[in-house]
Amino acid sequence: MPRRDRVLPFPGTEVPISDLNTTPLIDVMLVLLVMFIITVPISTHKVPLELPQGPPVTQEPVVHRLDLDAVGRISLDGTPLPDAQLPARLVTIASDPAGALEIRADAETPYDRFDRVLAVVKRAGVSKLGMVGNERFVEALR
Repeated sequence: MPRRDRVLPFPGTEVPISDLNTTPLIDVMLVLLVMFIITVPISTHKVPLELPQGPPVTQEPVVHRLDLDAVGRISLDGTPLPDAQLPARLVTIASDPAGALEIRADAETPYDRFDRVLAVVKRAGVSKLGMVGNERFVEALR
């Protein structure tokens, strides 16, 4: 049924509605809103990183190895070490400009124990840190 408020050019014909169809516009805006909501948290996530400054060091680093066995016992450079002595030894490693630390954990080491040791390493100020033997964790999950 034709609208009565418009004048028809010919009796029995309909006049096209000249209003703008906003449905596609709203659809595009909703898609953009969803994409914005998804990508903003990803782009704001950052990991603090301390990159080396100045000329490269030509001195070979002294690498120390911190091992955690399956029950969580610590050994530094192959020598068993009580938990109470670990922070002092790590401060010594951190104060040496050529000192570096590698952490190697057994695949059966509890994650909580590894996390606590890693927190001690961070508090000691060790900035040259490497993780060794991570492929064993993948093999342990299989």
